[in-house]
Amino acid sequence: MAFVRAAKAADVAAGTIREVSVGSTMVALANVGGSCYAINNTCLHRGGPLGQGALEGKTVTCPWHGWQFDVTTGKAGMNPNTGVACYPTEVRGDEVFIDVS
Repeated sequence: MAFVRAAKAADVAAGTIREVSVGSTMVALANVGGSCYAINNTCLHRGGPLGQGALEGKTVTCPWHGWQFDVTTGKAGMNPNTGVACYPTEVRGDEVFIDVS
């Protein structure tokens, strides 16, 4: 798969995170200081939806059990040797594109 339109840039304000569907992949799309980052939406612990979590700086906290991930790298806060997939993003005009391949 190549880059696919995932959201309007205005729909992901700075300091927020949300769930978006890119083909059959659910992605957590975050805006950190005006830059967009995309990680797999599924928490490694019990499958919680990271896109519904709280974003502080570049760290998202899973709403189910509090596991934390760096949205810029996908790395888990408690064990940086593991993490969720991190996908390339591009902002083109007023739209965000993500490549989940």
